[in-house]
Amino acid sequence: MKQYFEKAYNLKPTVSPDILFYLGWCYHLDGNWTKAMEYYNMFAGKATAPELAPLKTEAFKKIQECKNGQALESQKARVWIDNIGDEINSQYPDYAPVISTDEALMIFTTRRPDTEEMAFGGYFEDLYVSRRENGVWSKAVPIGKPVNVKGQHDATIGLSPDGHTLYVYNDDRGNGDIYESIDEDGAWSQPELMEKTINTDAHEPDASLTFDGKRLYFTSDKPGGTGGHDIYYSDWNDEKQKWGEAINVGTVLNTPYDERSVFIHPDGETMYFASKGHNTMGGYDLFYSKLVDGKWTTPVNLGPPLNTPDDDVQLVVAGNGRFGYCSSYRSGGYGEKDIYVITFLGPEKLPVLSNEDNLIASIAKPIKEKLEEPQLVSEGSNMAILTGIIRDEKTKQPLKAQIVLVDNEANKVIAEFNSDAVTGKYLVSLPGGSNYGIAIRKDGYLFHSENFVIPDESGFRQYNKDADLKKVEVGQTIILRNIFFDLDKYTLRPESVNELERLIKLLQENPTMKIEISGHTDTRGSAEHNQELSYNRAKAVVDYLIAHGIDAGRLTYAGYGETKTIVSDEAIAKMKSTTEKEEAHQQNRRTEFKILSM
Repeated sequence: MKQYFEKAYNLKPTVSPDILFYLGWCYHLDGNWTKAMEYYNMFAGKATAPELAPLKTEAFKKIQECKNGQALESQKARVWIDNIGDEINSQYPDYAPVISTDEALMIFTTRRPDTEEMAFGGYFEDLYVSRRENGVWSKAVPIGKPVNVKGQHDATIGLSPDGHTLYVYNDDRGNGDIYESIDEDGAWSQPELMEKTINTDAHEPDASLTFDGKRLYFTSDKPGGTGGHDIYYSDWNDEKQKWGEAINVGTVLNTPYDERSVFIHPDGETMYFASKGHNTMGGYDLFYSKLVDGKWTTPVNLGPPLNTPDDDVQLVVAGNGRFGYCSSYRSGGYGEKDIYVITFLGPEKLPVLSNEDNLIASIAKPIKEKLEEPQLVSEGSNMAILTGIIRDEKTKQPLKAQIVLVDNEANKVIAEFNSDAVTGKYLVSLPGGSNYGIAIRKDGYLFHSENFVIPDESGFRQYNKDADLKKVEVGQTIILRNIFFDLDKYTLRPESVNELERLIKLLQENPTMKIEISGHTDTRGSAEHNQELSYNRAKAVVDYLIAHGIDAGRLTYAGYGETKTIVSDEAIAKMKSTTEKEEAHQQNRRTEFKILSM
């Protein structure tokens, strides 16, 4: 198109009063910043007619976008951008991917001819699903009814980190709303229109749920915002079982222009979004911001090659912070728009370059030549992912169980999840900076507990913990992993409260059950001391239970010291790393309970 504008301008410079603006825009889209600014400035200098005032204002904005582009292009991000392949992409438009935290599930929007029905601009939008195993994505298939509706546009806008809550967009009411569908026992439910605190008579096209399911971020162009579409959030009210009033996130993120495609990372502190404001280099650019002490930091432009002079709108990032997924028009694709996987390479190491000259010079004084480190795109994730399969201990059949996530230090339940009824699989996101207790519960079974301490700035880790639940039967034993004592002491720490309350509830639900509480230590220290310490720790637990209403006649306690280790000294001696050895000792230091009678 540029050549036609140039030809028209060369033949007759006054052919149209806005031709200089559009010539500038053509060069802008090509990334020719200098030439684009030249035409924008020429237009602004000649645009004296009142009817050109809005376009003149736009020209000044685009001049700044060109300056932003020049600055950002000198610090290109270290990323690889690769087409995800024909298992997902087709010759038709494929876009708006959403993923589970562990990248095991992707749902996206496509406009393929699965029906003969046509809509404006192509076939109707439908949702497709692909699953990844051993690093390979399966052939995408339609998500099916009731999510895909014949003769209606249905599009992806968000997926909960655990992959069980899907947010869908459609405009069946003529204004565009957010719908919610739940994965129930392996099938997606009928999408339900969300509350009026979220959907309004305005346009709500984006949604993203936090890792704990307690806050929903979304966008809307309703009245009262700072510009076009703004980013809002709504908090879940446990008491009322509904979403609360929407709150604008404020002018650090929102601008007088449009903000779209909000995505809150499972680390709980990183937001990715698209904006036409801030220091965009043209159209929508992708940005990220960090939540620090309850306040959002100034958004950072992700820069080229992720951002271009044209619109760059959608980005979701995996839990590890290393991989992202977006949709884009790029040469060499399969169709009109494809889905791409982004690999964030992180900071480049500064190499020491040696040659003959500086080798000779280094005899007197070493010389180091450094390569300049480019701008960082992703700082990596400060979180962990816990995945696994929950089964019956004896039959090994998958179980649908409740997973309760607790902040032990705050003695607060953070979130509750369910394992998949068909596969038993579960996924829990654990942002850094907390001591987490995990309790897995199902009626008729003993609860199973795990403990994870995720320090601040711990980086990303992924754990796989399968859990075989034990029926409530005589002789069954479980480890109480969230019972804590200070080093070499037997006073219960406050972080133990939630685990103790679970035990009290179990005893209340089974009023004739009698149990033994036992204490165990590792083999470091004298056997006599360990025996006494374990005895006193078991007694401390029993004392707590009695103090909270459990009949003393149902409780016994014993200290086994180092006589019943889980990991032997011989096995620990063969371990190579100090961390591995310490984790083995930690397994041996434990509190257990055993059912003596029912």
